[in-house]
Amino acid sequence: LDVLKDKDVKATFFVIGKRAEGFSEVMQRIVDEGHLIGNHTWSHPDIMKISLDDAKQEVLKTEKLLESYYKGSPDRVKIFRSPYGSLDPKRVEYFGDIGYKIISWNVDSLDWKGLSAEEVKTNVLENVTKGSIILQHSAGGEGEDLSGSVGALPEIIDVLKAEGFEFITIDEILKDEQEEDRQEK
Repeated sequence: LDVLKDKDVKATFFVIGKRAEGFSEVMQRIVDEGHLIGNHTWSHPDIMKISLDDAKQEVLKTEKLLESYYKGSPDRVKIFRSPYGSLDPKRVEYFGDIGYKIISWNVDSLDWKGLSAEEVKTNVLENVTKGSIILQHSAGGEGEDLSGSVGALPEIIDVLKAEGFEFITIDEILKDEQEEDRQEK
């Protein structure tokens, strides 16, 4: 958050409800500083390995927590990123039916592997194109080291800005796509 604030960049954070529950001050800071929060389930299961009912509960429990930060804002875009990117048509349909836009990524920093800042930077910068959604993590599990991701972030931002890239949140991407669809009709 400090790097993003220093570089005047807004980001989208897909949060795990169980972790967010213990860090209310960080969650509030994310919202207060203009970042977007999306749903990443309550406990980060591979939702393809649990029942549809359990998957629903994972998302709904996290949604209840997220609503407390957005104070029921009617214009909030509800976005969901499935842990590990795993989904099937039944789950896509269900999450869509309850108002979620399903989000994935096309640039994976692989930071969750505990990579160095140089490795994370290379993974991102060598793969970014116009419209890319970059996957980076801000918190890991027990024993995970994401210092490489944090260390790479300032230079990633500087290089991409110098190359003319603009950083926007997922809701802005969705808004731009809706506008393009209207113009085509």
